[in-house]
Amino acid sequence: MLKKFYKFIILPYTIFLLYLMFFGMGRLQYEDNIVRIKPVFSTIWFIHETISWFDIIKIVLGNVVMFIPFGFLGWVFPKLKNLKTLIITFVSAIVIIEALQYFSRLGVFDVDDILLNTFGVFLGWQIKRILEIKFSKFVVE
Repeated sequence: MLKKFYKFIILPYTIFLLYLMFFGMGRLQYEDNIVRIKPVFSTIWFIHETISWFDIIKIVLGNVVMFIPFGFLGWVFPKLKNLKTLIITFVSAIVIIEALQYFSRLGVFDVDDILLNTFGVFLGWQIKRILEIKFSKFVVE
């Protein structure tokens, strides 16, 4: 039952997330193309320069939590049940999305976003494994 719900909701969720990544939260087009390629440093800088803890939690934690559902993609695409395959596929896709943000100037190409998003997928994959083991009768197609 849970798998059926997931299969129904993941496409609209993905479209919503793409909207947020390019147009949401009052996003405007930057004048310059921006790249942040120093892992972890841009997040530390963001935390240091941001006064509002709410903004810090919203952005940093949001970059993890919003991608947890993609850890369940093995339910839709059986080849993505394997963690290594899932991570390679996801990183490939998120790098393309980050590049589109860069070229459209509707965001920043940020390595930290890739790392945080991928960590979210990993957490989702772990949660999926736990659900499949502990609640197999509810997860069944």
